Amino acid sequence: MYENILVQSKLFRGFTEDEVHSVLSCLKAVPKKYRKGSYILETGETTDSMGIILEGAVQVVNEDYWGERQILGMFTQGQLFGESYACMGNVPLTVSAVAAEDCAVMMLKAHGVFTACTSSCEYHHRMIENLVMILAGKNLILTRKIDHISRKTIRGKVLSYLSYEAGRQNGSSVEVPFNRQQLAEYLAVDRSALSAELSRMQKEGIITFKKNHFILHREIEE
Repeated sequence: MYENILVQSKLFRGFTEDEVHSVLSCLKAVPKKYRKGSYILETGETTDSMGIILEGAVQVVNEDYWGERQILGMFTQGQLFGESYACMGNVPLTVSAVAAEDCAVMMLKAHGVFTACTSSCEYHHRMIENLVMILAGKNLILTRKIDHISRKTIRGKVLSYLSYEAGRQNGSSVEVPFNRQQLAEYLAVDRSALSAELSRMQKEGIITFKKNHFILHREIEE
């Protein structure tokens, strides 16, 4: 049913829709739907399943004892989440996966990736290679995030993030996947302070913005 979406995911890179269909039973695939704000995976629990987003978006967040939230990543259609904990199996989650909007997710048993079966064993080596590439890519994403939030000022954090997005999107016109509250959580800053800093940067001609669309005008040293 969802093979046309799954075949576009990095986990099934190099697969045909028929091949994806063949391995879904091996992975004990179960499609699930979640309302906006619902927890898909929650801090403290363990999981042996990872999810591929079929519709909507999912945030991976870190929440402290007092409910303060920091967004570690935003994932959309075709992207995989929860794979690190699913592979370890019995390690309690230190982060949560939350539906950023109404969404549908295909939950897959990680054990099925590594266990060959008679019907689809020829595909497992390919899935393992793809999963390793995904894990390596996630490591790079976290490294970039650390670089953004390690800047001493809010302006520094914003410039670091927008500069990266400008390079990734190949231009000075940038669309970010966060609203203002989400961007504040991602950069680990106060929302009001972030909004005030963005307004100052706009007045100084560094950027212009409307909602989640930003245009970078010139480079400014911190």
